[in-house]
Amino acid sequence: MIIDRLIQRITELHNPTVVGLDPRLDMVPAFIRDAAFAEHGNTPAGAAEAFYRFNVGLIDAIADIVPAVKPQVSMYEQYGAAGMDAFIRTIAYAKSKGMVVIGDIKRGDIASTAEAYSDGHLGRVDINGEKAEVFGEDFITVNPYMGSDSVEPYLKNCKDFGKGIFVLVKTSNKGSGDLQDLVIGANGQTIYETVGQYVSDWGKDFIGVSGFSSIGAVVGATYPAQAEKLRAQMPHTFFLVPGYGAQGGKAEDLAVCFNADGIGAIVNNSRGIIAAYKAASYKEKFNEAGYADAARCAALDMQADLRRCIPC
Repeated sequence: MIIDRLIQRITELHNPTVVGLDPRLDMVPAFIRDAAFAEHGNTPAGAAEAFYRFNVGLIDAIADIVPAVKPQVSMYEQYGAAGMDAFIRTIAYAKSKGMVVIGDIKRGDIASTAEAYSDGHLGRVDINGEKAEVFGEDFITVNPYMGSDSVEPYLKNCKDFGKGIFVLVKTSNKGSGDLQDLVIGANGQTIYETVGQYVSDWGKDFIGVSGFSSIGAVVGATYPAQAEKLRAQMPHTFFLVPGYGAQGGKAEDLAVCFNADGIGAIVNNSRGIIAAYKAASYKEKFNEAGYADAARCAALDMQADLRRCIPC
């Protein structure tokens, strides 16, 4: 099971961190931008190439200390075909360095459309009888709002190709409670708890030797009380935890996402690592040329922070 590989990597590195590769042009050092635009002009191809070169430097700096990366597709998709090519190349490069890749795509649509998304990102596409892998992520994020039939195609490809998904359950954004915290039915259960039960049930056939399922849940660090409820409700579900750092989540808040042995979740940090060289705590030591070294330092600092509260 892919979840066992992810947990093994977390255990080997003593680090339950995933770095979000969510670049913006103002995060990319000028020397990388200038070189990319000199080759491609002020075009989407130039922006996409700048992102890819930026990502390569980051991956080279963290691959031996961080188990996984999570590229956010929107940052690449905005630049069209060139951006999606950079997204695909980033995934391939991270995997070549032994990293687990979580594609943050948050897809959610009717079954026939979900099947196309699933085949492209997790499975294979059929081209005149030949099967081709396109994106190649190990996991992707999925929005379940349209119901079970919109999730089933992803479950099928997880089974057929040994992949995994993280389903949005209780997200870290400020407005998540508008819908997710609504109470439904006579038993007082919220929407997020109901979705959590679905995720738990979907994952029963995907539990690995680690005791966790490859069908995971996105649970935000910014809502520790809800996360604690979900951890008790979903003992075999692995959590992808956004919200640490810039969104206000602290190590003390997200400890409830883990079991007593320090297993059970992986914590995302995006700008706090990839743009660390711009932060006040790092910019005196690292200039633009040292952006990757600053990212490594920030990743190690995050690891140490998590280990204050989690026996990882």
